[in-house]
Amino acid sequence: MIPQNNPLANYLNYKQEIDEAVQRVMASGSYILGEETSVLEQQFADYIGVKYAVGVGSGTEALHLALRAFGIGKEDEVITVSHTALATVAAIEMCGAIPVLVDIDPVSYTISPNEAENAISDRTKAIVPVHLYGQPADLQPLIDLTRRLNLYLIEDCAQSHGAMYRAEKVGAFGNAAIFSFYPTKNLGCLGDGGIVTTDSPDIHDRLISLRQYGWDSKRVSQMAGYNSRLDELQAAILRVKLKYLDADNKKRIIIAENYNTRLNSVPLHLPVKASSTSHVYHQYVIGCKSRSFRDGLMGYLSSKNIQSAIHYPVPVHLQPAYENRIVTGRRLLNTEKASDTILSLPMFPELTDKDINRVTDTIKEFFAGNRN
Repeated sequence: MIPQNNPLANYLNYKQEIDEAVQRVMASGSYILGEETSVLEQQFADYIGVKYAVGVGSGTEALHLALRAFGIGKEDEVITVSHTALATVAAIEMCGAIPVLVDIDPVSYTISPNEAENAISDRTKAIVPVHLYGQPADLQPLIDLTRRLNLYLIEDCAQSHGAMYRAEKVGAFGNAAIFSFYPTKNLGCLGDGGIVTTDSPDIHDRLISLRQYGWDSKRVSQMAGYNSRLDELQAAILRVKLKYLDADNKKRIIIAENYNTRLNSVPLHLPVKASSTSHVYHQYVIGCKSRSFRDGLMGYLSSKNIQSAIHYPVPVHLQPAYENRIVTGRRLLNTEKASDTILSLPMFPELTDKDINRVTDTIKEFFAGNRN
């Protein structure tokens, strides 16, 4: 079986160092918000190119607390996309804010700046672009827009650790940015975890307080807060993996280039990297001509013991829990088409050339039997 993702392989790749880091924490007697977390926060901030990073319990909570830190709450509107992991929208609603979902660019699958601008109202407080699949969104128009209208720009970098936009890492462009450390991410821990990056000392201090009951230095709650702390074990594991993130991302890029070369003669829409970005391929996502064709290909791959996935099969605005509570403004045609036609092929740094050849040969076999 070739899995679509394989966090176990990544752990085994760095097993000795990770096991030593875990043992170091276990022997330290400090398990919550200790030295491992504080060192990781500084190392991650340095890696992204910002002043501050605050570790929290998950990527969802990272976005929730970031929005709270900017004072976003009940009846405020936050513009983002429907073509994303549900966590993006869930975090907005956790604040009591209203998600305003807009369409995506059909090539990059990331937020359309024009659609975002068209959705702005007098209640809009922030825009949350999602750097999806490892592909940075087109940030400059959004930076210009949010500065002109005095809105907050909060980057969702949960799938783009190490990706670059105009020679700088994503996570350094907005008023703040959030990352997830879910095990399948480019930088993943062995449980849940997340982090918020910012250059603002005030936002940093609010996040430090919000993640732990709104406490001040004397453990007196100065604001309503939460319990969202990155634990020492996960921080220690992430410190090991952070050292290898760029090398692992290079492996992903090589795998993607190999896919591109071997699939360039097949009638599929292959990932397109914008010239101003570096794509780190959290997912390698192809586009098929129709839903039935996509489903047929997915089934054929499965019959050959090759896992694939759909990220994401149902847009947020069409899911039962959200369809009557989400403001969209207009039909999200590109979003809905994408959900019907996309397919994520196996993608993780430990994939071998033999694996890639098997995946691509199987896809070619499918097309040879379905020429119509």
